[in-house]
Amino acid sequence: MNQETGTDNVIYVGNKPPMNYVLAAITQLNSGSNEVAIKARGRAISRAVDVAEIVRRRFMPDIKLKDIKIATEEVTNEEGHKINVSSIEIYLSK
Repeated sequence: MNQETGTDNVIYVGNKPPMNYVLAAITQLNSGSNEVAIKARGRAISRAVDVAEIVRRRFMPDIKLKDIKIATEEVTNEEGHKINVSSIEIYLSK
């Protein structure tokens, strides 16, 4: 996957239980993808880290942590104010 243009094996972590995202990541890796990106913003960051660690430690110990990118994104909230939201991208590869 090309990190700049590939969006086919990206998992966006939200409010669902971590095992939902773990299953999605394992499915991607078992269906022929050599890499999967786990992305999250704000309060979901800790869940994204949990997902990556569960995949690596419990289900697929041969998977390597390829890269981690952190950033701050400027988002406009409901009141129209601009707020900063942290984001993370975790890349796992075979």
